[in-house]
Amino acid sequence: MFRFDIQKQTLTLKGVTYSYSELRKIGCHRAAPQSPFEQDLFGFLAEWFSPSPEITVHTSGSTGEPKPIVVRKEQMMRSAEMTCSVLQLRENDTALLCLPLSYIAGKMVVVRALIAGLDLYPVTPSGHPLAGCDVPFRFAAMIPLQVYNSLQAADEKEKLKRIERLIIGGGAVDASLQNELKDFPNPVYSTYGMTETLSHIALQQLNGADGDNRYRPLPKVTVSLSDEGTLTVEAPLVNDCKLVTNDVARIYPDGSFEILGRKDNIINTGGVKVQAEEVESRLRAFIDVPFAVASQPHPKFGEIVVLLIEGNAELPGLKERMEACLMPYQVPKKTGRVNKLPLTASGKINRAAVKQLALTL
Repeated sequence: MFRFDIQKQTLTLKGVTYSYSELRKIGCHRAAPQSPFEQDLFGFLAEWFSPSPEITVHTSGSTGEPKPIVVRKEQMMRSAEMTCSVLQLRENDTALLCLPLSYIAGKMVVVRALIAGLDLYPVTPSGHPLAGCDVPFRFAAMIPLQVYNSLQAADEKEKLKRIERLIIGGGAVDASLQNELKDFPNPVYSTYGMTETLSHIALQQLNGADGDNRYRPLPKVTVSLSDEGTLTVEAPLVNDCKLVTNDVARIYPDGSFEILGRKDNIINTGGVKVQAEEVESRLRAFIDVPFAVASQPHPKFGEIVVLLIEGNAELPGLKERMEACLMPYQVPKKTGRVNKLPLTASGKINRAAVKQLALTL
């Protein structure tokens, strides 16, 4: 456990206490033996406590190669303060760190612990972060796959239920996963954000009386639509510029919003725009293996909708079920099997690679 004391400006690990000034010199050689993940954590702490007011983070690479972005540590602290305030995280609350430190999500868990004085428990990122871990966590951040896997094991599911504030990011929470979480006793949130906003700027509660299908912006965050219908974000505490995203959105009068999909993933077929993510959302009700929706050029329609399915699992009545749940223009005109769907380094569908793969069908 990493215990941060915000009053004394110290970190205690394995019975040894370091001042924040000492942490600037730690590197990765102290407090041995360490796992590679602990080494990553010490490396980030050394970078955080360095004299530089800036730090370099990398995008997830969902739509291409990961890109480096230089951000101010002050902005990361403001982001952490917003989250800790909204989720009511307090000093000595227990927090699980089970996300890679190579991306902003993992880094921000550490910064929240620093800002609020949380007791941080680092667990090497895996599909089952709660296995073998008996700490009752006040706060945890996970990706959908980790939550899904934890729900499959009875003991891990009970541990998941005991987390008092669970946020899920890094990918869409589909309807079936949300349904499994709806009766959890503590708040569970889906997050919306990106590297440029230093993690999330909006939360959607997935369960309880306050659960719905809309994201609610954090304080000081304003959203609007661009001329192309994509979400724009003004979050002056974490970014100096107005961000125009590629996320097609619907905004409601109270300022809440829904994400319909990526602008890059709109398929123009016969003059009708089809959002790939919307089709995928409907198909998840009966396709229980990895799949993706893409497009292919077509002389008559301009583009056609294409479905790629991983593996050779039998899916009886697939065509009929698709026709029953989709609009005629949304129904894939081609379906192909692939050995493995291409993913980004952060585990999301690599849309660019999938689109190239669809051309080979």
